[in-house]
Amino acid sequence: MSQHRKRPEKQARGLIAGAVAVTVAAGVGLGLWAGGDGDPAGSARTESQAQSPAGGRAEGSRAPSRAPSPAPSPTRSYPLSTTPRTIPAVRAHTPARGPGWRPAAGLRVVVNDADLADEGRLLAGELGLTYAGQKDDVRAGDVRLTLNDDEGADPESYRMTVRGGRVAISGPDDAGVFYGTRTLKQEVRRGGTAPEGVVRDEPAKPVRGFFLDMARKPFTAGWIEDRVRELGDLKYNQLQLHFSDDQGFRIESDSHPEIVSRQHLTKAQVRKIVALAAQRHIRVVPEIDSPGHLGAVLAAHPELQLRSGAGVVARGAVDISKPAAAKMVDDLLKEYAGLFPGADWHLGGDEYRALMVSDPGATYPQLAAAARKAYGSGATVADLTTGWLNDRADTVRALGKNPLAWNDGFFRGTSVRAADDIRVAYWTGKEIGARPPLEYLSAGREVVNYNDKFLYYVLGQPNQFYYPTGQRIYEEWTPRVLRGTTAVSSKYDDQILGGSFAVWGDFPNAQTQDQIAAGIRMPLRATAQKLWDPRKPALTWSRFKALGDRLG
Repeated sequence: MSQHRKRPEKQARGLIAGAVAVTVAAGVGLGLWAGGDGDPAGSARTESQAQSPAGGRAEGSRAPSRAPSPAPSPTRSYPLSTTPRTIPAVRAHTPARGPGWRPAAGLRVVVNDADLADEGRLLAGELGLTYAGQKDDVRAGDVRLTLNDDEGADPESYRMTVRGGRVAISGPDDAGVFYGTRTLKQEVRRGGTAPEGVVRDEPAKPVRGFFLDMARKPFTAGWIEDRVRELGDLKYNQLQLHFSDDQGFRIESDSHPEIVSRQHLTKAQVRKIVALAAQRHIRVVPEIDSPGHLGAVLAAHPELQLRSGAGVVARGAVDISKPAAAKMVDDLLKEYAGLFPGADWHLGGDEYRALMVSDPGATYPQLAAAARKAYGSGATVADLTTGWLNDRADTVRALGKNPLAWNDGFFRGTSVRAADDIRVAYWTGKEIGARPPLEYLSAGREVVNYNDKFLYYVLGQPNQFYYPTGQRIYEEWTPRVLRGTTAVSSKYDDQILGGSFAVWGDFPNAQTQDQIAAGIRMPLRATAQKLWDPRKPALTWSRFKALGDRLG
């Protein structure tokens, strides 16, 4: 077996990363599939079930009743194929002459490596095919998933060949194989045909994310699972859960049950979401924001609340001069590290109210005194706050996590510098002392784009936030447009890891869950397209929207 990379999510489930080669014969029939999850217990038929009179199809799947006819050999009587129409669009397609491929009853999904079982079962369940496991024989109409040895390639890349009634999807990692199956699934949507030829595809950006504020507005586990399925089909690879804020703490806690809101997810529900996401090659990134946005925690622990010298409460802010405050937050970071096995952790760091006044040191003398004690006579409250961020980064780094923080958690002119490996989640230029993106990029920091002018879906549209449209994202935004509407220089492209579309629940009752799902549908598709390929799209917006409507 070839050597290939492992993702932490797959390691937890005993899976190795891989790539896929798929062989399928052209058959006559409709392309309908189940919406199942490819459950390892076998939502798709096994080969033995298919050959037995008692064998059934994947639960909920529908496949054509007749077996496929032998595929005709490609001849010049076929026109050259056209580029597949998918979201996101494939990066390159070499056309060829031939019948293409459609799913039909009796066809198998086979793999060259048992570590591709998840991908194989999922595809088989969706297309109403039989999952046959590892097989060396070649049958007309098979779908073969294969890992290759291309160690130098992007692990999320894949190659898919449809030729002579066969389809081959291969890549250096199982993530790439999975994305190839997403392309195939879209191609045969609603009776379509996978066109003859070769697709070579890979994403432009390694971070393609969706952010969900479930602290202000609680979301059901079922709604989140539906979004995971949607994200997977659009080739997103990250789901960020903002589950702690002033309005609520939304995941069960064993170390501090007193802080958990009435409406919350159990850890069992979260594990199910994380497992479903891992099956779709989506990393779930937790965020426990601090030292601000801790109102739900402080409601149970008022002794940790930040108060001014005059005794005025700073809403949602913890007093970072108190060691007990650091212990509380570190307890939570350590508790949830095992629940979220991915490598990334968002520390928040934004909108600390101690730094939103004209004279922080005079207003909060205990913070000024703690800063001088920790960092010397000239240290400021901003230095103390930067030290807090570094300490939390140390905590998650020791747990094997990579730290990320909002851009307004970084300050200019401090003697204490934020650790170099803390990536910047750039969302705004509205904060006090706003720093433009170039300050972070020129310092060598890696940045993830959350541009609030394009990518923020804020319920109730407060503070001049307006619901984003897919058309604006599709026509005007790229990952290099970090702030406002102006792109930074292309020389910084490699430092911009990607982007994330964000749903914020400022006015939680402004929209229902169903309204949010409908409202973000085309913006999510437009963002997926621009993160996969930031170049000017080949389709006009009207044609892209029509494609989105056809693909569902």
